[in-house]
Amino acid sequence: MAIDTPDLTQRPPRSARVRLGGFVILPRLLDKGRATLNGKNGEFHYNCPLDQHFFHFVGVDAAKLKEQLASGKGDWEILQWINENAPSRRSHPEILGWSAYHEQRVPTDVETRRFFNDYHAKAGAHREDIATWFDMLDLDDFVSYGGKA
Repeated sequence: MAIDTPDLTQRPPRSARVRLGGFVILPRLLDKGRATLNGKNGEFHYNCPLDQHFFHFVGVDAAKLKEQLASGKGDWEILQWINENAPSRRSHPEILGWSAYHEQRVPTDVETRRFFNDYHAKAGAHREDIATWFDMLDLDDFVSYGGKA
């Protein structure tokens, strides 16, 4: 089966804010997985620490999900597979709460705040709207592909 593969050397994956089945992170993770399977992931890494937050929450193995992506399944089919194979299916309120938490997650320790602030200063120091990790990812995706912050 042919895999519809984003070319992450040409454009970024979907924003971590985009939801599938109520889950943030998941569409971005799927883009990176498909691109990795076809050698078009560029600087992006499947099963990175952000992706691992999703895998830990749902209890699905990253390698097994990657196998499903390799079979050519679309987003909806992957979501169905996750719901059928997660050890304990999460309720809609749990998913919404988890997603809301991740949308608002900020660096919490000194070292990661320093990293975050240094990158913010480099990529868009005048941007007053960069507060969360998702803000930073969106900014990074934008400037990495030629945008001016």
